[in-house]
Amino acid sequence: MASALGMTATLAGCGGPGDSSDVTLRLVAADYGDSKANSSQKYWDKLVDAYEADHPGVDVEVSVYPWTDVDRKVKEMVAAGHAPDMAQIGAYADYAAKGQLYKVDDVLSIPVQANFESQLTDAGEMDRTQYGMPFAASTRLLFFNKTLFSQAGLTPPETWDELAADARALKAKGVKFPYALPLGPEEAQAETMQWLLSGGDGYTDDVGTYSIDSQQNVDTFDWLKDELVGKGLTGPVAPAKLNRADAFAAFTRGEVGMLSGHPTLMKTAAAKGVKFGMVPMPGVDGRAKATMGVADWMMAFKKNGHGEQVGDFLDYVYDDKNVLAFSHEYDLLPVTSSASDAMAADKDDADLAPFLEELPTAVLYPVGKTSWAGVSADVKKQIAKAVSPGGSPAGILGSLQIAATTADSAAQSQG
Repeated sequence: MASALGMTATLAGCGGPGDSSDVTLRLVAADYGDSKANSSQKYWDKLVDAYEADHPGVDVEVSVYPWTDVDRKVKEMVAAGHAPDMAQIGAYADYAAKGQLYKVDDVLSIPVQANFESQLTDAGEMDRTQYGMPFAASTRLLFFNKTLFSQAGLTPPETWDELAADARALKAKGVKFPYALPLGPEEAQAETMQWLLSGGDGYTDDVGTYSIDSQQNVDTFDWLKDELVGKGLTGPVAPAKLNRADAFAAFTRGEVGMLSGHPTLMKTAAAKGVKFGMVPMPGVDGRAKATMGVADWMMAFKKNGHGEQVGDFLDYVYDDKNVLAFSHEYDLLPVTSSASDAMAADKDDADLAPFLEELPTAVLYPVGKTSWAGVSADVKKQIAKAVSPGGSPAGILGSLQIAATTADSAAQSQG
């Protein structure tokens, strides 16, 4: 099936409008829906129908795959020599490093390219050239159960000390997970990054060099181990065994006092009748200077030579009405400044406003590094050991740092 998806009319390099009379563009995209009813295929089918109605010379075929499969599908297609024209997936760096992608300024019009939120543009760059186009974004906030907080006479925390004190009070009231700390393999790299940022550092320093074992990061995990996990404030499931999906599900059952969450948790919690509030993530001495942002990526492959047609289609994809339609369907944040302004001004989007306010200072994964995928996988496997009984935060972060530095050096020598 993958090879069939990648087969394309041999019209490489076609230029004028007359030459594009029978071009077929193929896009492979990820599914953001959780059922057939809200599958991303519906979003793309509607968008493509509208585009094709105004562009009779271009057909666009979109194949949507679950997140568990889509990155692998694209990798297989590219390896088989049948790259799609476009892919909307989780990472772009490997393809950019191999020279397989168009530069963004070779496909998008200047107004559309300039409209991306600046930190998302930066995250889409490799060696100061943009190859990744942000497609969807989210940020994180601290969710808290208002009912449980009210019963314990608490207010939402602004500092780590207050968070620990609130967790102790919640535990005394019998709350199952005072603070849910999902460091299981599903998405441990996200919870880790949120805490590293909360402690004043992150995965990389200001010039993009891995700094996983910095003193600030070690201090952060020392605190988590000693003040939360070690004092039994993270619940009956060890952080190593707690995945994000399970933590979210426990929150919707009213079993969690606090956790770090993204916009999709709002809908599921509300549907279960959980009364919740959201505040910026606490920092050591006050609200964290930065929160975590996540973006997914659109990229354009050079293989089929359809750069002009791809650019025209993507200009349409990034029109405000389409960006906002996607954001509304899946409780995600717009990736363009104009759509963000429109969302901020719309009273119907008030529930997303706190997440939107965090976006300008959000820090993203170092996705411009080809080594990041391996480093992220290492974090998922290893980081929970740092807070386990007898675990050493300095030791675990140190070993992760060595592996990251080695992988980064190898990637740069191949580049």
